[in-house]
Amino acid sequence: MGDIELDAFLADSVASVQGKLYALGAGWNRIAVALFPARHDRVGIGLLFRVPAGSTVEPRRFELRLLGPSNDDLELGSGPDGPVNRIGGEFTAGGEEEQIVPIALNLNGLPLPGPGEYRVVISMQGDDVKVLPFTVQALAAQPRKSPSPTTTGTAGYL
Repeated sequence: MGDIELDAFLADSVASVQGKLYALGAGWNRIAVALFPARHDRVGIGLLFRVPAGSTVEPRRFELRLLGPSNDDLELGSGPDGPVNRIGGEFTAGGEEEQIVPIALNLNGLPLPGPGEYRVVISMQGDDVKVLPFTVQALAAQPRKSPSPTTTGTAGYL
């Protein structure tokens, strides 16, 4: 990846508009679900690639995958050739001035087969450069406070 720095975060939803990221519900690391296996409505991932001044102008490829509690690649969706376990893209950046390249990704209907530790792994040019961990657990496993919190839908954030 050279001198490129990557900042990344999890959110409920992320959009990239005119060179900026807009995030809803950013800064979490836990998801609680009512039943397993579960499908979570949406997980947003914000990526900010910082390309230093003086970098060569060239295409740069990034890729994202989700590892489940058993350290296996989970399905992110389906394509014409079947299940998709990795998604990615490419951007061209570099030049005299520092550049920040914002990328917004939203995973809809994310499969969560069971409780445990999950990791979004981001790679660049084939090398893993960032890991965003989060925990998934059953609502029943959550400590209750008095009075009991009201939950809507099949999934909620802590």
